[in-house]
Order: sequence, then C-alpha cells, then structure tokens
Amino acid sequence: MTKQLMAGIDLHGNNLLIGLVDQDGQRLKHQKLACDLKLVDAFLTPYKPQLKSLAVESTYNWYWLVDGLRALGYPVVLANPAAIEQYNGLKHADDQSDAYFLAELQRLNILPTGYIYDAHLRPVRDLLRRRLSLVHQRTALMLSFKSLYTRTTGQALSLSRLKGLAAAEARTLYAHPANGLIATLQKEHIAKLDESIALIEQTVLASARELPSYAPLQTLPGIGRILGMTITMEIGEIGRFKSAGDLASYCRTVNSQRLSNGKQKGANNRKCGNKYLAWAFVEAANFAKRYDEPCRQWFDRKAAKTSPVLATKALACKLAKAAWHVISEGGAYEPRRMFPELASRPHP
Repeated sequence: MTKQLMAGIDLHGNNLLIGLVDQDGQRLKHQKLACDLKLVDAFLTPYKPQLKSLAVESTYNWYWLVDGLRALGYPVVLANPAAIEQYNGLKHADDQSDAYFLAELQRLNILPTGYIYDAHLRPVRDLLRRRLSLVHQRTALMLSFKSLYTRTTGQALSLSRLKGLAAAEARTLYAHPANGLIATLQKEHIAKLDESIALIEQTVLASARELPSYAPLQTLPGIGRILGMTITMEIGEIGRFKSAGDLASYCRTVNSQRLSNGKQKGANNRKCGNKYLAWAFVEAANFAKRYDEPCRQWFDRKAAKTSPVLATKALACKLAKAAWHVISEGGAYEPRRMFPELASRPHP
C-alpha cells in the first residue's frame, strides 16, 4: 500500500526549505531551494501522486508560491503562524526543523490554517488597501498646508478653501518665496493624490459591483460606497465564517479578555483579525449613530451605561453581525432584527 506524504515549506525572502514526512511520521527528505517555482515543482514532482497535503508558511511573500503550486495541482494549505503553538524542549531549531514541524502538524491533522483569498480578486483588494495609504498621505499634506498658513498669517484656513485653491494661487498666499514654493508643491501633490484615489475607487468599484455581497451591504446604515467596497473585498467568501459572531470577532469588534470564575485573568491577542474591517465597521458605526434613528437611540442608551467609545465599538459589532446575515441570506437590512426592541413598536 502506497503511503501518503505530507510536506512543509519554511519560506523566506530569498530561499525556502521543503521537508517531507510519510503517514507514519518518518522524515523522508528535505531540500533548501531558491525562491523559484520551477525548482520547487521539480523537487515535488516525484512525490506528487502520494502528496496528501502541502503547507506553506504564511509569510509576507507567499502569494507567488501558493498560487503557483495550486495552479500546478498541488494540495496546498496556508499555515497560520500566529495560531501555531511553539514547541518547547528543543535545544536546537532551524529551517529544517520548522519545515518538518509543519509537515508533522498536517500528519496529525492539527495544523492551524489561514484563508487563501481568491487569486483573481486579491490584487483588487490590495489595490483598495493602497487607497487608504494614499488617503493618509493626502490628509497629512492638508494638515501641513493648514499649519503653515496659520503659523505665517495667524489666521485659520478652512478645508473648503484649501480644496478650492489652485496650485498657482497657493503661491500668492505668502510673501516669502520659500513658503510659496512649499505651498505650491503641497497643493500639486494633493491634486495628484486626488486623481490617484479617484482612479483606484473607480477600478475597485467595477469589481466590487460584480460580487453578490456588495448590494446587500449597501442597505446597512452607515455603509456607503467606500465602506461597502472595503467590506466586500476584505470579507471575500462569507462561507468561511460559520456564524455572525465569527465575522464580528474577525472584525475585532468583540472584547479580548480571559475570565476565570468571573475574574479577569488576562487578555488575548487584540490584533487577531482584520484591521481593515475593524476600521470599516467603526467608521460605519460613527455614520450610523449620526444619521440612522434606531442606531442613534441604541447608541445613546449604551453610551449612558458605558462610554461613547465602548458604545461605538458595540454598535460596530452589531453592524458586523448584521452584515453576515444580509450577505449570507442575500436580503436587505432589517432594523427590527438588529434591534429586537423595535419589534414591539408599531410601524411608522
């Protein structure tokens, strides 16, 4: 009977190490290779018919390897290093032992794995993430422009006036040519960032509209075009979240704590989850509490018992759970499901 094989790949920026074990835990072979898909395929080809699972460590540069191996028909899984418990008692550890350890975890069926985002949509999602970086740069330039004006004139410059200024007009705000030059350059950079951000939004929106989750998300309070795109692209397949609570946890909207006998015994990893979804749902909560009546009423009651910060986070949690329901069920947002206390009230 042919034995099944498991492989682990310890991936680095300029090389990788592959370790192979059989179903009995016997180490068969290992090899250090350059980061070249052809070399990896040549090493694995003799074992491909027996290969049950191949784990690649989720490092910053896993895209090329995981996508390439999956395209070649290998049974690839993405190992989640943040969830892998470090083994103790070893006096010596290196890349070889790390690769074999990944293979051994697969053999025992206890390897924590991560989600492999769709290779076609992943570049679009990453493009939207770059938009947020450009928005931060634009904000920094605007604040610097306003600060320079206040320092040199003693007056405040409104944001609307700043946005309406032309680059040539910015130079005329100052008597000193150095100040005029920096103001001109900053205004030019702001204008260029505006163009880049608009182009990114247009490109991402074309892809997001084709996904079934985008339209239902638009029915939630506080979620508009940008937040709808962000949530759509970051969630990916909603089926990877078994419940609304799982999605809320991934969005970092639940408490991170460890209790024993009702007492605080520590805190878990607060950063476990998706920081972009965390930002999106907190932003949605801030909009919802201002413009949606049921959300505002619920927020006011919660803030009176806790604090505005905690109430905002709690509202973000409710929105994340509502997002799971509308995406999973394909329907529109229903306020009476999100706020059961509304069910006893008559319809307006």
